[in-house]
Amino acid sequence: MPELPEVHALTTDLGRRLVGRTVERLSVLAFPALKTFDPPVEALSGRRVTRVDRHGKFLDLVLEHPAGGPEARGGDDDGDHSASLHLILHLARAGWIRWRADAPKPVTKPGRSPIAARLVLDDGSGFDVTEAGTKKSLAIHVVRSPAEVPGIARLGPDPMADDFDEERFAEILATRGREQIKGVLRNQSVFAGIGNAYSDEILHTARMSPFAPASMPPDKVHALFAALRSTLSDALERADGLAASELKSEKRSGMRVHGRTGEPCPVCGDTVRQVIYSDSTFQYCPTCQTGGKPLADRVLSRLLK
Repeated sequence: MPELPEVHALTTDLGRRLVGRTVERLSVLAFPALKTFDPPVEALSGRRVTRVDRHGKFLDLVLEHPAGGPEARGGDDDGDHSASLHLILHLARAGWIRWRADAPKPVTKPGRSPIAARLVLDDGSGFDVTEAGTKKSLAIHVVRSPAEVPGIARLGPDPMADDFDEERFAEILATRGREQIKGVLRNQSVFAGIGNAYSDEILHTARMSPFAPASMPPDKVHALFAALRSTLSDALERADGLAASELKSEKRSGMRVHGRTGEPCPVCGDTVRQVIYSDSTFQYCPTCQTGGKPLADRVLSRLLK
């Protein structure tokens, strides 16, 4: 799943490719992925991309009609030519963006294709939104304002924003009480953009158990905030300037414990362990994070006694 660093890099890459370009059409091939109906996807045709933004893990393409609106070009009036529209994408667990330099070939069997949607620019180039696997959770929204997307409306603060400091971080953690810190870091309504992978990495850097309570002493808050900022800053720096096709491998290569079950911890050499839940798995180092005690690998895990 792309998280804050990868979505930030996708935002930069797509902005470089798309800003100033005109959309010919957006074709939705996996209809359950489209979560809105007004405005229709046809309203994007003829609009120019003016910027690409990020809201947590959401990509936001902002589109406006060229000066004069569609009437000046002899086109149809979609009723929104005077206002910006937003094409908002959430790539979920298995979604991705694949850039195409050339005009696409027709998709003959949409139901069997990994392509969920296809954006075509006026010269035939553009990108495909793909989703692998059988569990489909990718989401596409066409809206007049990002706040119309429920997932964006309930986002917590961006942990890499300039105005997000340790004091605010401490205040948020204090409100979460005995909640496990792993879940708090992943909760998009608490912190926008951190997912399963980077929460593993942040906790490993902070030398903190995933099951530690969110309300913690000031010294631990300081260590966790420093780990959060350094982990995400390093990931952002590694991803900076990379094309979408390079981001997945870069993310994997930068992980120290996430996805490294059975491998030696790069800090202490202990074996990286995992805990499996019904819908997710996380990794940690016992020596670095839990005082050498493995966590029970079951739902409702507890430290082994």
